[in-house]
Amino acid sequence: MIDPAINAMMMSHKEHFLIPGEMVASVSEENRLSHAFLVLTKVRYARIPVLDRDSKFKGLISMPMITETMLGLDNLSLAPLDELCVRDVMDTNVRTIENPYDVENVMHILVDDPFIPVVAQTGEFTGIVTRREFMKSFNFVSHNLDEYYDLKLKKPLE
Repeated sequence: MIDPAINAMMMSHKEHFLIPGEMVASVSEENRLSHAFLVLTKVRYARIPVLDRDSKFKGLISMPMITETMLGLDNLSLAPLDELCVRDVMDTNVRTIENPYDVENVMHILVDDPFIPVVAQTGEFTGIVTRREFMKSFNFVSHNLDEYYDLKLKKPLE
């Protein structure tokens, strides 16, 4: 369990964790793979959110998911890019969080993932929490903890 003092300081900056959905590159589950390929190439992100027509979160798509469809046994085919939709290859097994979120849960997920989709109870995609923004807040805590709390060593560190 995270110390309550650290949790309080982290949560005081939680508005900095969230990158709003309208600022995050995404694709529709109905888009052709060629469109997702272009978006991923332009934004240079490893993965991006996939949404439905109602801005509900459906999963994530990555360049390897797309290129896997193009690989045959002995050739490369661009045909699947125009034949398949994003929904045909996207990853739907994605960990998401709701806002407000639990700092400890966020920290555990961000160990393995560079970002976490934030999804409302209604399923609407509201944004992402990135490892980078989370680490900036942790940096704030580690440099300012003694300004907010009286710290003294209770027992020697081993």
